[in-house]
Amino acid sequence: MAAHLRVYPVSKDDCDVPVQEPTVRVGLGDLLPLVALAHRHNYRWLQDFLEDEVVITSDLYEVLRAFRCRRPSA
Repeated sequence: MAAHLRVYPVSKDDCDVPVQEPTVRVGLGDLLPLVALAHRHNYRWLQDFLEDEVVITSDLYEVLRAFRCRRPSA
């Protein structure tokens, strides 16, 4: 079953939830191949992080939103 990307802005209601502050900066080009490999081979540790949120730039957010809405169905 293919995973669906959920893209949503930060909600002010989520401010009460304790969050671990990010401390490491990683380039998307370094991160994506590792996450894709873990997903492809179904590594269980990846499941531990599926509810984690990532912060992205607004231009990447807009591109992902447009891609989600306009990609051809398979």
